[in-house]
Amino acid sequence: MNKGQYVFSQLMSLVGSNEFNRHVKRCKGNYRIRSFSCWHQFLCMSFGQLAKKDSLRDRVLCFESHKNKLYHLGITHGVSRSNLAEANEKRDYRIYQDFAQHLISESRLLYKETDDTELGLVNNIYAIAASTIDLCLSVFWWTPFRKAKAAIKLHTQINIKCGIPTFIHISDGKYQEVNSLDISCRRCG
Repeated sequence: MNKGQYVFSQLMSLVGSNEFNRHVKRCKGNYRIRSFSCWHQFLCMSFGQLAKKDSLRDRVLCFESHKNKLYHLGITHGVSRSNLAEANEKRDYRIYQDFAQHLISESRLLYKETDDTELGLVNNIYAIAASTIDLCLSVFWWTPFRKAKAAIKLHTQINIKCGIPTFIHISDGKYQEVNSLDISCRRCG
């Protein structure tokens, strides 16, 4: 039911800042941070993802054009490109990784009692895919792929019944897809 909130605010209220703050506290993500907290960073990056804003500049321009609405989106401080870039560079990635794993496990619980008759499946069936993401070699020197190119691979295992990822692994671009099966079997059981 609409309570006069923007759709983004309604979505973020479902995510839950309390659980997110638990992960931030565990990794000391807000240590010595004055105004641009991990939660604000998460809101900015999530909004940019949903609005299909690819660069930090696009996101900041979008925020600047809607300054009067930022407070209603949960972003209480102004967003600058330098603040967002510094936060993305220096904040511990494990905060967001652990929070994503928490959201995935919550989503899987919602689909635990689904009726399998629609697909006619009794057991779990998984789709496995690997996507190569091209990068600039001069910036991402730690992941060479070819002579003049860098890349990483995103290995994903998705439960077909509910469409929720059960395993995500990021590797260098040369890593073979079949090797990610061993890692997924160890992690997922």
